[in-house]
Amino acid sequence: MKKVLKGMPTFSALGFKKQLLALAICVSVGAGIVTTAEAAPARNVNPPALKASAPQVYIVKKGDTLWDISKRFLKNPVRWPEIWASNKHVKNPHWIFPGDRLLMCTHNGKPLIGKDEGDGCEGIIRRYTGHTKMQPQVRIESLNNAIPVIPLDHIVKWLERSMVISPDALQNTPYIVGASDDRVLAAKGQTVYARGNGMTVGQRYAVYREGEPYMLTDATGKKFNAGTELTQVASGIAIRGENNITTLELTDTYNEEVRRSDHVLPEYDPMLPTLFYPTSAENITAGGSIVRVLGSIGMAAASSVVAIDRGSLQGVQTGYVFNVNQKGQLVTDQKTKEKIHLPDQRIANIMVFKTFDNLSYAYVLDSELPIKVGAAILPPLLDD
Repeated sequence: MKKVLKGMPTFSALGFKKQLLALAICVSVGAGIVTTAEAAPARNVNPPALKASAPQVYIVKKGDTLWDISKRFLKNPVRWPEIWASNKHVKNPHWIFPGDRLLMCTHNGKPLIGKDEGDGCEGIIRRYTGHTKMQPQVRIESLNNAIPVIPLDHIVKWLERSMVISPDALQNTPYIVGASDDRVLAAKGQTVYARGNGMTVGQRYAVYREGEPYMLTDATGKKFNAGTELTQVASGIAIRGENNITTLELTDTYNEEVRRSDHVLPEYDPMLPTLFYPTSAENITAGGSIVRVLGSIGMAAASSVVAIDRGSLQGVQTGYVFNVNQKGQLVTDQKTKEKIHLPDQRIANIMVFKTFDNLSYAYVLDSELPIKVGAAILPPLLDD
């Protein structure tokens, strides 16, 4: 019978794994938060405006992203779904692959872009409207070859190895207390020791580094802890257990070495999406801003990853695109000597790729100016 050190909390690996799976997707942070989305303002419904340089024919190349392709055709690339001739008979009609031939067509006086199946715009329109008899077709293509909205290697760290969980969820979890040979840091191939009950020999575990908590303000102006950010720094397997000390052999490390006090949690496959489709954010609770630039203490730019203070409870979904607005400068009117704010400036577009209850991770699709923490996020203007 294993001994349990006095004062050490017990830990159920199976129970916590189920809890962790739920928390990693949806973080609970308490009451007092407004969750009902306010009515969205009336949207401009003018047809999407094409760029003067929009090509009539475009051959998709390896390395393209859907956002870049959209920008080739449209002044406002978030409106791509409005002009894409998705084939309703295809399981995933938005997927595009290298070598696909995209044609610019016109349907009912509006632009329409689709994949040429050898029958030109006539066939694209016929398939789009459903006025065609479908013939069985087989296309063998690796899903890894599908054109992504964004380069997945830019977000993989936060997509697969970062999450925000409830502050209370870490209270009873095992943690690293040391490494072999009295090392301060440990890497792949080395062994470390975790303290805590419930770990199982032969089970795979993930080692996480705890980050700064997200302190947000609720609708009443009261600050609350919206969750703790965990970043996976290593993976390992439990090879031996004695009393409440488990020996882990590190099989992988991810850009950082393992330290004392790092958390140890059961490793799991989150089954997160790897393909995203950009859609205009709608019916989101009013307000919202950039609250952190991930992986940096500075400002964000194109290809950066940021955290926003809007999540699933505020109506945010994966793929939602937001405009980022920079607050107008405070200047002095030289004639009246009054202090006035200049209009806010739209400076960037971001796309959400992972959501939690009151937070989301988003990728900076493009940016005209550096993005500062506190910059406002808004549903995209459909003004072009």
